[in-house]
Order: sequence, then C-alpha cells, then structure tokens
Amino acid sequence: MNDNLEFVISEKFLLKNHLRYDEKWLQSRIEENPELLGLGELEVIQRERIQSSKGRLDFLLRDADNEMLYEVEIQLGKTDPSHIIRTIEYWDIEKRKNPNYEHRAVLVAEDITNRFFNVISLMNRAIPVIAIQLNALKVNEKITLNFTKVLDIYELPEDEITSKIETVDEDFWKKKTPPESFKINNELIEIFRSLYTGAAVTYNRWHIALGTSIRNCIWLRPRKSNFVKVGIKISDEKVEDIVNILSDIGLTPKRNKNRVQTTNLDFPIKLIHVENNRDIILRVFQEAIKGSS
Repeated sequence: MNDNLEFVISEKFLLKNHLRYDEKWLQSRIEENPELLGLGELEVIQRERIQSSKGRLDFLLRDADNEMLYEVEIQLGKTDPSHIIRTIEYWDIEKRKNPNYEHRAVLVAEDITNRFFNVISLMNRAIPVIAIQLNALKVNEKITLNFTKVLDIYELPEDEITSKIETVDEDFWKKKTPPESFKINNELIEIFRSLYTGAAVTYNRWHIALGTSIRNCIWLRPRKSNFVKVGIKISDEKVEDIVNILSDIGLTPKRNKNRVQTTNLDFPIKLIHVENNRDIILRVFQEAIKGSS
C-alpha cells in the first residue's frame, strides 16, 4: 500500500436532489457490483422483480454459499413508513416463494432518521431486517458511494438461544439433507469425537451443535447444495492463524466478533475439503475446543 496518500476533503450530497444521479443510476451501480452494499459476495438474481402485489422489488440478491436471499429495497432521501412496509412485504412474498432459502429484508436509504431506526429495531427481533445508510460523496469532481450497515439482524444471546432452540433427532436431518451433505456432516462429527472423549452432539431444528462438557463450540448446518456450513468459536489470539489455515485449503471464513475474547468464524465446506484435509480440520476443531473452555 502507498504510504504517501494525499488527504482530500469529500463533500456529501443527496442523490435525491440530483437530476442525473437518480434511483435508476444507483440501481445500475449496485447491479454492476452488488458487493458495494457490504453484504458479502452476492449475485443479482433480478432487478425490479415484479411482485404478486403488483409492486417491484428493487433487487433480489443471492449468497449461493450460504443459501441465502436478500430482498433489497432502495429509497433516495429519507426512509418513511411506505418504504419499511414495502421492504417487509416483498421479503414475505419471496420467503413464501423460496422456502428452502434463508431470507434477509434489506432497507437502503440516504437518511434513516432516529424515529424510523427505532421502529426497524423493534421489528428486527421478529423479522431479519438489515438497515443500510447510503452516503453519496463528491471527491475531486468525482462521485463515490459509501454504504454503512446501521442495523444488522438480531442474534439472541447464547444463554437465550439455548432455552429457545427446539431439539430434534438425527433422523430429522437425514430426511431433509442430501446424502452427500449428510456424509460431510457425519465425517465432521467423527473428527470432533476423535478429539474429545464424551463429546456432546445435539440435533436442533436449525443446526447441529458439537460441544464439550462445558459448552458448545462448533455448529453444523447441512445444506441442500452438497455442503455443510460450519460455525466455530476461536480465541482472538488464534483467529488470524485459523483464517490463514482455512484459506490455504480453499475455504473462505467470515468473521463475527463476540463480546468476550473470542471470534466466530463461519465457512462452507464440501466433501473434497474434508477428504483431503482431515489433519487441518482436526487442528481447527482443537482450537475451537480450546476457545470454548
């Protein structure tokens, strides 16, 4: 990186007040590069997708690795009740159409006022809403866009999660999971059991938890696209090492910082990764066990 970067002043302005840079222009920039939104590596399924309510969803985006769809509604200027209602309505319509995916309602606006931020925050516990504030900036007679996530989906505290999760059995997952994904899942369970005598394997409706006598440290979510999404808890001092190890074998972990001195890593894993890298997975699981103690 160049250490002699020149400092320049940027000037914020509203796209809503500009004749050229309208909503169509903004949609085109997002369509060209969906990663601008800061939601990861997404692909555009459809722009201005017609809904059964006769409205048009600005974007339906997909995270193929995590089998997740994002229903994105954009508004220039301030958000308002109709913007919020549209976002939730389109999220619900698409959720019913595609029940095999997880869904996220995404509200994008240039100005998310305190009043409506509070409203969205209240709904956030029942509906997975993400709020993103857009800032258009003028720099040296050029325009750039900055998207800032001001509200992410609500996640229950760990102790509250334990009390609310519905337990199932192994057969529940076997029936809903393709054979290859189920094989990956069982391989990972066997790796964990080889590391820890008396390992606890708990089958829940939304995931399979692997734990020690103290607490859970690994979460498995078999997916229909022949992979398993793995979640692990790693001590902060070991995070960089584990991320590098996983990256070296072609896995792409995403980070989510915990309140205490640990970080959650999530990554999709396929059968070939398990078959060719058992020793590495053993090492990663060992660090997850240490991180939970």
